[in-house]
Amino acid sequence: MVKESIEEGQLSSPLIVADKPCENGCSGDGHEEMGGSSATSVLVLSTLIAVCGSYVFGTAVGYSSPAESGIMDELGLSLAEYSLFGSILTIGAMLGAIVSGRIADLIGRRGAMGFSEVFCIMGWLAVVFSKDAWWLDFGRLSIGCGMGLLSYVVPVYIAEITPKNLRGGFTTVHQLMICCGSSITFLLGTLVNWRILALIGTIPCLIQIVGLPFIPESPRWLARSGRWQDCEDALQRLRGEGAIISQEAAEIKDYSETLQRLSEATILDLFQWTYARSLIVGVGLMVLQQFGGVNAIVFYASAIFVSAGFSGRVGSIAMVAVQIPMTTLGTILMDKSGRRPLLLASAAGTCLGCFFVGISFLLQGLQGWKELGPIFALLGVLKVC
Repeated sequence: MVKESIEEGQLSSPLIVADKPCENGCSGDGHEEMGGSSATSVLVLSTLIAVCGSYVFGTAVGYSSPAESGIMDELGLSLAEYSLFGSILTIGAMLGAIVSGRIADLIGRRGAMGFSEVFCIMGWLAVVFSKDAWWLDFGRLSIGCGMGLLSYVVPVYIAEITPKNLRGGFTTVHQLMICCGSSITFLLGTLVNWRILALIGTIPCLIQIVGLPFIPESPRWLARSGRWQDCEDALQRLRGEGAIISQEAAEIKDYSETLQRLSEATILDLFQWTYARSLIVGVGLMVLQQFGGVNAIVFYASAIFVSAGFSGRVGSIAMVAVQIPMTTLGTILMDKSGRRPLLLASAAGTCLGCFFVGISFLLQGLQGWKELGPIFALLGVLKVC
């Protein structure tokens, strides 16, 4: 699974129909030429349907903060019980992520997205109709399982259907929609109660389920499954009716046949000295992301604002006003400034944000400095987000 993901990201670029005369003087109509492909309507629609799953991911992450006070007051949950509700999402996501690759390879990318949305809808409905902590936890766990599946299959599907020259831009839409989902959930949470907010969370799930039959399956998955004609048909739909896909289809076929001849890689194959640096960097970045304190602050941002003496509603609106523009800026700068500078800048911002949040609570016990606590809390949460 690991080797497949790495090799798929290194496939050569697809073909387009040349719009200008070739060097031999031919008109260029129907002439195959290596280069970039344009975004067709089917490609854009397929990406939009896929990133509905990314939006679902974002709504799940952003739900616990605005819903905290309403759930605790109505159901009489203790802080420990609500903390379990908020954190059990990550356990479900871990379970979903473990089996995500196998499910996506077994039933296809579209099938995996539809399968994950069943878990998400079931989870949201369990939250909507919950009467006690057990139903809340079950719903949150179910949403987490679906979220774990979506976190894998959505970017893989987008990467497999897009031509190389568009792949970077299209795959960043996944992260942008996660941000939009969490931010809009924060905003809606200031306007509606927690049950209606959970019911709203089912809308992007339903949109994706309804839209999946209208988009093509991943040509690369079809090729690996031995469905060559379906692979070519899907590729033709994605590239446009007038596009010549013969060479790209041949490359996909050769790659799939080569992959089938290779022995399947195991997790132990990663632990070789050759891959030590890559493994340390890759795992280190994931550890930095998960243990940097971001989830804890985002999950309970409203409670942090209130505890620091700041308005939870105003703080949530400020988060929305900052989070979406900054994520959009990061998407634009991704291919311009490079990954490493952005990683360094975001890691520094996260560290400073966590420091400010800690300072805000420290100042509450200091006479004369207590008024600065809400300011540091706001700056800290905004920097982390």
